[in-house]
Amino acid sequence: MVARAPEELVPVPRSAVRFPLELQLPDGFVASEPDTWPNVEGSVEFYGGKLLYMPPSADRQQDTVVDVIAALAIWRKAHRDFIVAGNEAGMILDGEARGADAAVWRRSDLGPHVGKFRRVPPILAVEIAGELDDEATLTTKAKWYLARRVEVVWLVFPASRHALVLTKSATRKVGPGERLPPHPALPELAPLFDELVEQIDGR
Repeated sequence: MVARAPEELVPVPRSAVRFPLELQLPDGFVASEPDTWPNVEGSVEFYGGKLLYMPPSADRQQDTVVDVIAALAIWRKAHRDFIVAGNEAGMILDGEARGADAAVWRRSDLGPHVGKFRRVPPILAVEIAGELDDEATLTTKAKWYLARRVEVVWLVFPASRHALVLTKSATRKVGPGERLPPHPALPELAPLFDELVEQIDGR
């Protein structure tokens, strides 16, 4: 990564900033080249022609992401035809770059690892609501995925203890004691909602 001179930090009240925050495109920025992206703490996505930044996740989101990925990883052990990814799973779809908290691809859809963003839509994209996210914002992101051939999206809301499962044809709300509905492309994947929030429920 090209070294950049440190910039002056300007403190502003939290109420004066609205997230996601638009960042200036760095010189030489190419969405498909990770080493041209700004080096910041948090997550950055490129869509609508803009680089948009969100700060690092807080405690509830952190813990829930691990529980979601754990549930997916356990499922994958019995379904070796799939790949589960996390850590802001980067993808470039229709020229825009987004990162999911977790995602599932068919192994046969992917080539070898090349150290870059994937260009194939996953079957499943999962987003975990952080402290700065609301249902409308994440639903908009879910629609972005669905418009780019992602088959199903899970939106998990740890604070309010519910999830939304979205496909092109339907949206279903799931809460404690209920299972997320299975999808034909993901055999036997129907975790209990409670498994996705196990750590924050203290079990």
